[in-house]
This record gives sequence, C-alpha cells and structure tokens, in this order.
Amino acid sequence: MRLGATIPNFKTETTQGPIEFYNWQGNSWAIIFSHPADFTPVCTTELGRIAVHQPEFAKRNCKVIAHSVDQLKSHVNWVNDIKSYCLDIPGAFPYPIIADPTRELAVKFDMLTEDQRNDPEAAKTVRALYIIDPNHKVRLSMFYPMSTGRNVDEILRCLDSLQLTDRLKVVATPANWTPGTKVMILPHVSDAEAEKLFPGAVDKVSMPSGVNYVRTTEKY
Repeated sequence: MRLGATIPNFKTETTQGPIEFYNWQGNSWAIIFSHPADFTPVCTTELGRIAVHQPEFAKRNCKVIAHSVDQLKSHVNWVNDIKSYCLDIPGAFPYPIIADPTRELAVKFDMLTEDQRNDPEAAKTVRALYIIDPNHKVRLSMFYPMSTGRNVDEILRCLDSLQLTDRLKVVATPANWTPGTKVMILPHVSDAEAEKLFPGAVDKVSMPSGVNYVRTTEKY
C-alpha cells in the first residue's frame, strides 16, 4: 500500500467481533498494525504498550486495530497474557485484533517479507503499520523487521505531525520535532504571507547560498 492509496473496505473477524472496516473506522483516523505471531515476547510488549497508550490515540480521534495471521482463538487466549504482563493497561483490552489465518489481508496490505510472501507454511507478518486518515487514505507507513519492536511515542509523534499539517497546510515538521516545538514554514509561502499568518513569530535563518528557504515558527 503506497502513500495516498485508498485502503479497500473489508470484512473480517476480530477479538471484538466481526467488523466491516469502513463502518468500524467511521470518521476517525485509524492505525492498522501487524505483528508476526501471538505468544511471542516482542509482540507482547508492542500490543501491551499500544494498549497502555490507547487514551492518547483516542485524544487524537484515532482508532487502533492489530493484525496477524493467527487464529481468532489464539488471539483471545493471548490477550490475557498481554494484560498480565502489562499491568498498567487500563480496564479491558482496548482494541480489536484481526484474525487472518488465510493471509488474505496480509497479502493485500503487503505485510509479508519478500522471501515468505508465497509460502503459506512459513509466512508471518512483519511489523507493518499504516496510519489512515478519515478518507481511508494511507498517510504514513512503517515497516520493521521481526527482531525490532516499534516505538509508540514515534507513532504518536507521526500522527500529531499529520494532523497538524492537515490543519495548517503552510508548515511541515522537521527532524526530531515534537508538539510545541518549532515547525518549518514551507518555501512557497512568501515572507509577507508568513508574517500575516504568524505575526512577529517568524524566525529566518540565513544560509551561505543566500536562498531564503529556512523559516521557523513556534506560534501555531
């Protein structure tokens, strides 16, 4: 799934019952993320930490749904282990896990490694993640190998960046940006327009080339 692609609607079984994706997503942002297998240590930490951070995703109007090629019964049994390991999960396990034992969605969403995508016996999903906007468009993707767990703070940071730049289309977020720190004013915005948008709050950086393209602001 390339950036800008529309996530196709689909029906599937989950730990919270059957869903049709578009109806489940509604007008929210959504994150679909896959993990290699149930009852594995790194996946337990990932699903647990995302569950702990569920209130942060909810504050951003974002729903979360997990995926792997395991059976539904395996997911249901594993959730109890996740809750036991991550004791700071508030209340019931907060998001559904898709059961995709036929690998149909895994193939459709390109969640398999190149050498295993055609081997149903060996294939396990990698750590793929898609951030999807309310129009069902893929806005950001992440792919991690099985050996490397994801950083939940980075997922939230990316979601914050996407939502900010949708709201304020004249800025972009720089390397290592976090909410509240400086953003970059896009080059197509004139100095006069930038001053109108951010009165008294535009910082210009002089470059050796003499080209005026680095301007920042904290007032957004």
